[in-house]
Amino acid sequence: MRDHLKAFLQYLKLNRHVSPHTVRAYDTDVSQYFAFVASQTGKKMSALAPADLDMDSVRAHIAELNKAGKARSSVARKLSGLRTFIKYLRREEVIDHDPAAMAVAPKRDQTIPAHLSEPEIARLIETPDTGDPLGRRDRAILELFYASGLRLSELVAIDLEDLDLSNRMVRVMGKGGKERILPFNQSTLAAVRAWMKDRAVIVGSREPGAGSRKKSKVVKDPLFINYRGTRLTGRSVDRLLRRYVAQCSTRMGISPHALRHSFATHLLQRGADLRAIQELLGHARLSTTQRYTHVNAAQLIDVYRKSHPRASASAEKPLRRD
Repeated sequence: MRDHLKAFLQYLKLNRHVSPHTVRAYDTDVSQYFAFVASQTGKKMSALAPADLDMDSVRAHIAELNKAGKARSSVARKLSGLRTFIKYLRREEVIDHDPAAMAVAPKRDQTIPAHLSEPEIARLIETPDTGDPLGRRDRAILELFYASGLRLSELVAIDLEDLDLSNRMVRVMGKGGKERILPFNQSTLAAVRAWMKDRAVIVGSREPGAGSRKKSKVVKDPLFINYRGTRLTGRSVDRLLRRYVAQCSTRMGISPHALRHSFATHLLQRGADLRAIQELLGHARLSTTQRYTHVNAAQLIDVYRKSHPRASASAEKPLRRD
């Protein structure tokens, strides 16, 4: 079964164009199920055969995860990953039954991701010390993050060739290898241009000789780099964002994803169409966008009163009978 899992992961990479992070998640979730089946059957994982995958083992595995106190969303995701793997096995005619057919995913908790208000976003963006080159880099990161609603993986993957400064647009590659073009504002343009001057100095002081550069196949020029001149990692961006949040706010749990959620929430609050927000975020389904956006009751009532043709005070008066 390990060989079938390896083939499945290759299929995801080459045919489904999923991100490396998603491939690792599938590997972890299916391997965890294999480990459970091995413990139940007394076999080694390397000795598991397609016949060892049955309905009882899948349901017992889900029950074990629930008993261990795993979050409902995590259990649902693991079952979804297992179902995708089983669907692949059936298509490849490795098995002719569906072991996950009777397994029921737990209902997901309806949680709203953390987000920042507009004043909090303004304070956060102004926190980096722009008198320092890396401070100017961090200012550009925060500006672009919030201006375009990027995923963390999308931000760190941006190369210089992806930027169109004259039109204030950036090209990113989202989930499933889907490309989209996103706008950004004037303050982001100024921050990015300021950082690019510093970036040129950093790269110039560490760049190899012209001869060695010509020998390389494809030279990528990442927009955001560290002081060594190499691409900034997602983990590094996560750390710097949390550091700046700690400096300007008492809020906890603010991650790079919170800036993406703030982006969507503020657009919605200012009247943007949900479908437009969906396109900007790069969501395949509108239901996913709805998780990222929320409007409080007072806003709903205000929108209703302004928009519904019979919601005004005059329209609600009863008609007089003569």
